[in-house]
Formats: sequence, C-alpha cells, structure tokens
Amino acid sequence: LLPPEPDQVVVEVLEDVMGTPDVINALHKIRRMGYEIALDDFTLTPESQPLLNVADIVKVDVTQPMDIAHLQLLKESGKRLLAEKVEDLDTFNRMSGLGFELFQGYFYAKPETQKLTLRKRTNHHPALMRLLSELRRGDVNYKDLEDLIAQDAQLTYVLLKHAKSAMLHHRGEIVTVTQALNALGLRRVQATVITILLADNGPTSRLLLSQALTRAAMCERVADESGQDPDAAFTVGLISMMGLLLDEPLAELLEKLPISQEAADAILLRSHGLGKILNLVEQFECGKVRDWSPDDIDLYNHIWLESQVWTTQTLAAIDNTV
Repeated sequence: LLPPEPDQVVVEVLEDVMGTPDVINALHKIRRMGYEIALDDFTLTPESQPLLNVADIVKVDVTQPMDIAHLQLLKESGKRLLAEKVEDLDTFNRMSGLGFELFQGYFYAKPETQKLTLRKRTNHHPALMRLLSELRRGDVNYKDLEDLIAQDAQLTYVLLKHAKSAMLHHRGEIVTVTQALNALGLRRVQATVITILLADNGPTSRLLLSQALTRAAMCERVADESGQDPDAAFTVGLISMMGLLLDEPLAELLEKLPISQEAADAILLRSHGLGKILNLVEQFECGKVRDWSPDDIDLYNHIWLESQVWTTQTLAAIDNTV
C-alpha cells in the first residue's frame, strides 16, 4: 500500500520496532523499491543494530541527552541526522552546528521574525491591509483601490512595472494605476500586495506565507461548502496569521483594519460562524481530528489539497514576477 512516488516518501521505523530478520528483510525490499528509511528516536542496542544497517536517516529527540561521539559515528557511517522537537532558533543553530541536516518542530510553524527589517515598512501596513480587504470585496471600487495604492510609492511602482508584462493582453499604454489594475486583474494584484506587505520581513515571513495563504483558501472553501460568506472567510483566515507575519499584536493590528466586528470576534474569540470555520481549519492544520468523522476528514483533505495547489500557483506567480 505504499504510494507510487518513492522520491517523495520516507518510511519511518518507530523506536519500539526491533531488528528481527522479518523486519530487516521487509526494509531491504522497501529500499530496493526506492524508498528511504528513517529510524525514529533511535537508540543503539544489540537488538536495534541491524536496523541501522538499512537506514538512511536517524531521527534524534533534541530534548533528550545526546551522545556527541555517537552522533559523529552516525555521520561518518553516511547516515543523515534529523533533529526532532526543534522549538526555537537557538536550538536550530545548535543542532545545525552538530551536523544535523534535517529538522522538525514548532520553530518551522512559528519562526522568529526579524524586527530590524520590520521597521522599514511599518507605516505602510495599515494601508496595505486595508487594500487587501478591499480586494476581497465583491463590489470592488477601482477609485478606492487607486487611492489606497497611491499611499505606497513602492507598490505603485511594482504594479506599473508588472503591468508592462501584461501589455500583450492590453491595448494602449499603461500610465495610471487603474489601467494597471485592469491589465493585471484583481487576483494578481492581491498576490502582489501580499508580497509587498511581507517583502522586507526576511525569510521567516516567506516561510509562513504558504501557510497563511493555504489557511485563507481553506477557510474560503469551507465557508462556501457551509453556505457562509467565502470572501469574509478568506479575509479572516489570512488576517489570523498577520500578527505573526508582521510581528505585531493581532488585537492592535485589527484596530487598524476596516473589518466588521463579527470578523474581528471570529479571529480573536473564535465566535460566530466564521470563528468556528477558522477553529476547524486550525484543528486540521495541527492534526487534531481524532474525534472527526471519516467523511469530514476526507472533505478537509480534499479542501487542503485544492488550497495548497492554489497557494503553490500564487507563490510561483510571485516568484516569477517580483
């Protein structure tokens, strides 16, 4: 029952599995099929030694005492070291210095933002966030958009620059923001605004941007399935991560945005229908679905996949145009 893409799958052997002949033979067969083998929380004993001979990756819990000499022997034998439970940047740096190549942990879900670069565009955050809200409205007013865009010289420049790449599909010279909006389309403008909003925040924001966009798209699709406002749900999902992305208290950030009290309560208190949607999406992100029905899990898996595809396409467009 293994998936058909061995270059994208690693088979993990749990710490309570012993290296019996049957297990070793099965792992050799799996390796011949092209899959890599990882040993979870590996401790070297006479019983586990055979497992080491068929493993590619050894996972180590960094919260437990480590034998540095043992780690060095593993590296010299060609094993790749994976650090588990990496919770912060200091731990990441320390494990990287010890020779770990792969990392898992909360650090990757909530990396540290760089405050020095955040100061560069702090004054523009409210205008850009308002612009994102306007772009999600069904009755977009182009004059209002142009007024908001004009508050940010860099955004105006980037949009006009990007519009030149759309000239093949647009007759006439582009000299105004409204012409640029028509040439690019609202979806592409929205992706550009998100990029500009986070551009100076360093790699940590770029790391979180995929999660933020996927969460927003999932909220949008869940709302559509349940008969609620998908545009409002998208905004709630996106803004729920903006405090982390911009290194600003979320409550203070919400005060600067022209969003409804219902949306604000959904983000801060998880109240109303939108709050329940956001709560469910966050539970799914964390794998807290033990009490969910099989049908609900299947639905959210499908929604996540659609959302991830959209996010990948959006980020690819950003990378190709910025």
